[in-house]
Amino acid sequence: MVSLNNTILPTTSCAALAVDSVLGASTVTSAFASTPLKLLTPRARGRSVWSYLSSFGGGFVAGDQTRLDLSLGPNTRCFFGTQAATKIYRNQGLRPCGHVTAAAVADQATLIFAPDAVSAYAGSTYLQRQEFRLAPSAGLALVDWLSAGRSARGERWAFQRFSSRNEVFVNGKRVFLDALSLGAGDALAASPHRLGRFDCLGLLLLIGPTMQAAAAALLAEIATRPVHRQGPLITSASPLADGALLRVAGESVEAVGRELRQHLLFAREILGDDPWARKW
Repeated sequence: MVSLNNTILPTTSCAALAVDSVLGASTVTSAFASTPLKLLTPRARGRSVWSYLSSFGGGFVAGDQTRLDLSLGPNTRCFFGTQAATKIYRNQGLRPCGHVTAAAVADQATLIFAPDAVSAYAGSTYLQRQEFRLAPSAGLALVDWLSAGRSARGERWAFQRFSSRNEVFVNGKRVFLDALSLGAGDALAASPHRLGRFDCLGLLLLIGPTMQAAAAALLAEIATRPVHRQGPLITSASPLADGALLRVAGESVEAVGRELRQHLLFAREILGDDPWARKW
């Protein structure tokens, strides 16, 4: 069952991935997905595991409720992304689509969770909840971003409703909560004081011992960056107890994507290679 805003909805599709250390290498020990979801694991064993979530339809249609379960054992490393942007298709009946991610990351394990942007079409409804439970020495890099939709067709922030909630727990204690809720009644595109000229919003969370150096570098870089009036990109960074949070608003998905990837360059050292090198 999928729980969204305290409402229990039947799960229509689910996927699960388990990664454990086998003979000193991160190894996929269990992988499962039910239609229309697919799990692609081009790197199932090595210094790190790489896995991508995909969908036969390329996104969500009315009533889809999906769930992803991730489990990283001690001393493992995993990159998890999506094959492409997640599309939320038009929903004339206003039946909500939803997705839940539940991840458990054990001691000395690191998860780079970096899906492509969500693109919510006009008239769509999408509710997302992601929960990450970390052991005290685990590390997490989390990317969550949203585009305005099909801007080239004049659909800017024209969805019926979008909601995203990210929670991180360390040793059972909640250390991070971020919630975003946008709706048709918010006059999103009409007001220059809301989203104005921006077509993409994103965040990057770095938390845990393995992320401390990257978090410090991010904070230092953003602190010295000049602010340009009417610039195509706005960034802000905030320190956390054991990491940092970056927020980005950009006039294009491409600009936000470049900014996020710039601050994820450190992942190459953790993963042993660059997961974006052959994708972009």
